[in-house]
Amino acid sequence: MKIAMVQMNATVGDIPGNRDGILQAMTRAQRMGASMAVFPELCLTGYPPRDLLGLRGFVEANLRAIHEIAQKTGRMAVIAGFVDRNQEPEGKELYNAAGFLCEGEIRAVIHKTLLPTYDVFDEGRYFERSRETRLVPFQGRTVGISICEDAWNDRGFWSNRMYRTDPIQNQINMGADLLVNISSSPFEMHKPLIRYRLLLGHVQKYRVPLLYVNLVGGNDDLLFDGNSIALGRAGNLIAQGKCFREDLLLVDPDSTGDQSYREGEPMQDLFEVLVMGTRDYARKCGFRSAVLGLSGGIDSAVTACIAAEALGAENVLGVALPSTYSAPESFDDARSLAQSLGIAFQMVPIQSLFQEYRSVLSGVFAGLPEDVTEENIQARIRGTLLMALSNKFGHLVLSTGNKSELAVGYCTLYGDMAGGLAVISDVPKTDVYRLAGYINRSREIIPANTIRRAPTAELRPGQTDRETLPPYEVLDAILHLIVEEQMSVDEIAAKDYERPVVEYVARMIYHSEYKRQQAAPGLRVSAHAFGSGRRMPVAMKLRF
Repeated sequence: MKIAMVQMNATVGDIPGNRDGILQAMTRAQRMGASMAVFPELCLTGYPPRDLLGLRGFVEANLRAIHEIAQKTGRMAVIAGFVDRNQEPEGKELYNAAGFLCEGEIRAVIHKTLLPTYDVFDEGRYFERSRETRLVPFQGRTVGISICEDAWNDRGFWSNRMYRTDPIQNQINMGADLLVNISSSPFEMHKPLIRYRLLLGHVQKYRVPLLYVNLVGGNDDLLFDGNSIALGRAGNLIAQGKCFREDLLLVDPDSTGDQSYREGEPMQDLFEVLVMGTRDYARKCGFRSAVLGLSGGIDSAVTACIAAEALGAENVLGVALPSTYSAPESFDDARSLAQSLGIAFQMVPIQSLFQEYRSVLSGVFAGLPEDVTEENIQARIRGTLLMALSNKFGHLVLSTGNKSELAVGYCTLYGDMAGGLAVISDVPKTDVYRLAGYINRSREIIPANTIRRAPTAELRPGQTDRETLPPYEVLDAILHLIVEEQMSVDEIAAKDYERPVVEYVARMIYHSEYKRQQAAPGLRVSAHAFGSGRRMPVAMKLRF
């Protein structure tokens, strides 16, 4: 039996476009001699559809589309994810479903059992969970079809399981001799290897082939890496899908062939997934070009490199917005970067505008010293000018702040936070420097001076980040323990970090929640990103 594993990039809400993509891949699979074609979870609606599921006609359109696909199957079977109606008088109205389509009809529908409601997932809000185990016979095989999370509750893999049932074990107990999991599993750094080991554990335990088909592409903040996997009954890796690109794998689940699992290099993966996320966000939101402020600093430089790779250098505009406090070398570095990338470059000085703001406010501020207020005014002038360029020319504004700054509020609302997409907002500052090293691996694109100079916002004379923040190596380590590991101040201080520093960082994190909830969407690459998966109150009083 030959099975086509179709790793597709579905667009949320575009049911006709996703249907047509499925039909095109089906035609290709049929020409390749496939007996079955397998598509990702909710590939008809895109993942996650969220509250689109409540729009009148949306679910019905997806049901019509799954029937249209079924009518085109012929003798080749298709497994595809869609949203099904719950016909029972109790429970949620919808199911996250997999349709088994063959010979012009929907032969079977399998509903998802385990509905994640943690981090970025909120499936319990929309879907009823399945309480049955159903197998599908096809060409002498007994196929167990599961959906994403259904494969993530193996008691042999997790020390503390989240659910009381294991759908994969239930399918094996009923006689499944081929396992198929359709998935929309978001990317996190190092997660693909964890996922592979989890799937391999099922095969090693039950000695049956397993095909895992994952979504690829970016939908808002969520990024999907593909990395679909075909495993033979002996645990041999038959095939592995491409990272961050659409792919079609034709596999024989009974193959004894074996290949080595392909694990990406961390900085290469990080760069490529951010490129994919930026490209898809722009494309799916209807943008063809982008604009960003080029300060001569490391963050804007790395963001510009990602944007040029994602959208094409000819579609990116870098803008220098110097003030009195901007060093000449900052402008030189920004212009040099633009020349290396081949992107358009403009300079729009802000000094006269800043002086006008000062003049207008001089009466109100009479007798008061200059402070962070004047610094923020400069940042907000820059944000306003970038948004003006966006309005006039249709560019997507890319904000350039990193995770370290966003975590502690070292950023300005309606200033450097202004934009439509925060490209590196889940990348700590120390990793921004590592990304710069990766970008410069073959030739100098980011000027060496940009990498070498001490980070500075250049909003007052001689300013450096070190005046406000701990060294980034220390800050990022503490941020990881607070945000990713969710440790207390006491636990972190016990790890030989200075307690006053830990308390200072913790206060800044929790006092900056109001800023983050007004920030542009950011591309999620870590297990605990700021954004849709983090649900902290703004008005709170957290004591340490």
